[in-house]
This record gives sequence, structure tokens and C-alpha cells, in this order.
Amino acid sequence: MGERLQRRPIVAQTEVHVRLEGKTAIVTGAASGIGREIAIVYAREGAKVAIADLDKRAADATANEIRKQGGEAIGVPMDVTSEDAVKSGTAAVVSAFGGIDILVSNAGIQIVHPFEEFPFDEWKKLLAIHLDGAFLTTRACLPHMYASGRGGSVIYMGSVHSKEASPLKAPYVTAKHGLIGLAKVVAKEGAKHGVRANVICPGFVRTPLVDKQIPEQAQALGISEQQVVRDVMLKETVDGEFTTVQDVAEAALFFAAFPSNALNGQSIVVSHGWFMQ
Repeated sequence: MGERLQRRPIVAQTEVHVRLEGKTAIVTGAASGIGREIAIVYAREGAKVAIADLDKRAADATANEIRKQGGEAIGVPMDVTSEDAVKSGTAAVVSAFGGIDILVSNAGIQIVHPFEEFPFDEWKKLLAIHLDGAFLTTRACLPHMYASGRGGSVIYMGSVHSKEASPLKAPYVTAKHGLIGLAKVVAKEGAKHGVRANVICPGFVRTPLVDKQIPEQAQALGISEQQVVRDVMLKETVDGEFTTVQDVAEAALFFAAFPSNALNGQSIVVSHGWFMQ
């Protein structure tokens, strides 16, 4: 069995150095799953964190949990496909915390169908959340990063599907590939302002999003749910292990805390060896 990262307190009271001290971060889709863990890790490392999520109640609950542990956080209702919602949510963060140093564009969904049966409305919905959401949040945050003189870090949540394809996931694979292209453009434009843009590409992480896929893929492929996990999701890993939310959050911390433009326009695969570059 693969070694697991040990959970740590949300805010490390005894650490002398915290890597994100004085920084403000917006994490979208942060009320659950990967985004929630990233927000917790960022707070642990000294950042002020905005929990941006479509579910306002869950966003507020996560922010409250962080505050109870001594961190600084607010919940921000945000539909990342709405230009007005992104603008107002970003303005609320700037008003509360004084600026923005880190954006993690993490909000996402999954929809699976055979290509020839994929409803156009569902294609558009998935692309809107992943790509329009990344565009709108980046466009809203960049002026604040530029104006601060401190630079910043834009992090897109890609996937192993940013690198290769799987059946039944046409819009998801398309969107995740697109995020790599977007990051490269933002990296080139932002470099003179000290803004970096990079992509995290996780393998399968056992979140509600993945749990929902297991029976859907079993039905679509005509196999058991156990076979989906063993022969589809984890087949290409080196150890048959799911990636954890903690694994991905540590990669997000690495990108956010990196001190220079040397790491810019890049993607890192966090997947237990599924897809080796």
C-alpha cells in the first residue's frame, strides 16, 4: 500500500516559517473535495483564504472551520460561469483582505456519455465551468496581482486527462487539455508582472465527483463497479492507489509558494505514476 501523507492541523501553531504568510488566495470549488483541502493547507501556511463556491452554506462552513483553528477565511458565493458573480465575488475578497496573490481555479464537474450520445447542453455546461470559469476568474484576479507589485500565482486544476484521453469523457478531456494552453498564455503575459501560471494534473482522487463516476462508467461500459476502479481508474498507476486530496494540496502549495518565474507555464502530474512525462 502506498504511504499516506499524515494529516496536520489546519494552522500549524509551532512552525517558525509559514510559506504563504501575508498572501491572499481565492480557491474556487473550495467547499468540498480537493479545493477544500487546498484551502485548509493554505490557511495552515499563513494565507488568508476565500472559499469560493456555488454552495454558499458549505463555503461558509469551511471558512468557519478554518477560523476556529486560528486561520483567516471567508466564504464567497460564486458561480464561476457568471461574469457578474465572478466580478462581485472577487471584489468582496479584495474588500475583505486587501488584494489577491493566489488564484486556484479548481471548480469542476464530470459528465460521462459515449461521444455520439453526448447532449450538446451537457457539453456546453462542462466546458463553461472548466474553461469559462478559469478565464473569468483569471481575468478578474490578474489586475489585482499586477497592481500589487508582489506578483502572484495562478493555478489551474487540470487532470491526467490534460495529457491523455479516456472513453466517455469528450468535453472533460477537451477542457482539461485547454487549461494547459491557457496557463501557457497567462504565464507569458504575466511574467513581466511576476505572475506565474501552472497546472496540477491529478489522477483519480476519491472525491464525491469520482464516486459518482464509478456506477456511471460501470453502466456505460457494461462492467462491475469493482472493475471500473481496478481496470479503468487505477490500472495505469504503479501501485493501484487513488491519489489523495492531501497529495494534490501539497502540489498546490508548492506552486503557490515557488519564489520565482523559473517555474512558469508548467504542469505537474500527481497520479501515482499514471502518465509519466
